[in-house]
Amino acid sequence: MTTRRAVLLLSGGMDSATTGAIAREQGFDLYALSFRYGQRHAIELEAARRVAAALDVTRHAVLDIDLAAFGGSALTAGIDVPKDRPLAAMDAAIPVTYVPARNTIFLSFALGWAETLDSTDLFIGANAIDYSGYPDCRPEFMRAFEAMARLGTKMGTEGRAITIHAPLIRMTKRQIVERGRELGVDFSLTRTCYDPNERGDACGRCDACLLRLKGFAEAGLSDPAPYARAS
Repeated sequence: MTTRRAVLLLSGGMDSATTGAIAREQGFDLYALSFRYGQRHAIELEAARRVAAALDVTRHAVLDIDLAAFGGSALTAGIDVPKDRPLAAMDAAIPVTYVPARNTIFLSFALGWAETLDSTDLFIGANAIDYSGYPDCRPEFMRAFEAMARLGTKMGTEGRAITIHAPLIRMTKRQIVERGRELGVDFSLTRTCYDPNERGDACGRCDACLLRLKGFAEAGLSDPAPYARAS
């Protein structure tokens, strides 16, 4: 049986690590793609390298694209990362941690690499249940991107459907933690925080940390990632 190739968008967080484990379980030969895009939480790239090694990917590419040149986000500009927000408020409006068009840009690069690999499968760890209200994490966006890919690629015009796999999109963080644990994901390798300290310890207070901690707590587990101690 010929192994199918797939491009995995790998941030180094718990969601992309679990997504990679799901793709591997499904028998895909993984090509991981990460980005150094001017993010303030660049510590995630070290985590992405660790996760890529644990997943035994065929290749891990890290691309440089400077989204900080545009700014407009607390992750790429001198804007404070929100802290201690109530969980109920996180999907009430699009937060300042939204990076304009980020998943559109990332998926476009992944699609370009997939074509060179003769692959029609892209994996992304997007989630639309316990998340921060980003519009490019919704199922509707994924389906729209698939439609664009069919129109704008050689594979698509030849009748080969491009599939965006977002296996976590309707999962809660608890379900993601539990699924990752079933698949043997080592969550100690992952990093999620938007505003880590110089050592890479998570702040424990940004949206990403609060949602992650919520997932582990609801699963009855302790998060093995390092967190900064309150002074």
